Amino acid sequence: MPDETKYPSRELRDPAELRALAHPVRLRILEALAIRGQATATQLAEWVDESPANCSWHLRQLARYGYIVEAGGGRGRQRPWKIVPRGHRWGERAEPAASALALAEDAAAELVVDLEYAAQRDWLTRRRGEPETWRQGAFLTQNVAFLTAAELAELAEVINAAVVAHPERLGDPATRPPDARPIRLVAWGFPSRDPTQGSRDPNRGSAG
Repeated sequence: MPDETKYPSRELRDPAELRALAHPVRLRILEALAIRGQATATQLAEWVDESPANCSWHLRQLARYGYIVEAGGGRGRQRPWKIVPRGHRWGERAEPAASALALAEDAAAELVVDLEYAAQRDWLTRRRGEPETWRQGAFLTQNVAFLTAAELAELAEVINAAVVAHPERLGDPATRPPDARPIRLVAWGFPSRDPTQGSRDPNRGSAG
């Protein structure tokens, strides 16, 4: 389990923080820094297929809200940046649906889901060409379980601890085993509608 004192997670409660995260280019930049390690705006421009000027602007926005920091050395677009290896949480507290925070939370969540769905579809199209050991190790699991709210929260803690088992390897290739590859780990758990009831709200009683 990761050391929370060294790699603390952060709950995002500021709409501006979430809007800074919820941008396709910025997510690609964060992913590139996590996989490749520290990099300059010029290097990132090649990796994410954007101009150095655009990458530089997005880097400043990410740095403003603490997602990345300067790695030291260089000037201007030749300054290297590195990711801050910690998890981010949002949407855990009740918010009015039309509030700025709720809208930012929804936008960030939808973007992340779309990103991961596209990555899963990409894996399905290319998995036959992967080595057998990686095909066997990859997994997609789906199930329905009957849990209490407390049990669901406990399960989330267990999954989160497993997903972030090696945060020190993010952004620092020197800490990784020689045969390590970037692995996308996605999990969700939420109350499901009863498919036999259509779209009716299960928390509302019947009329009459």
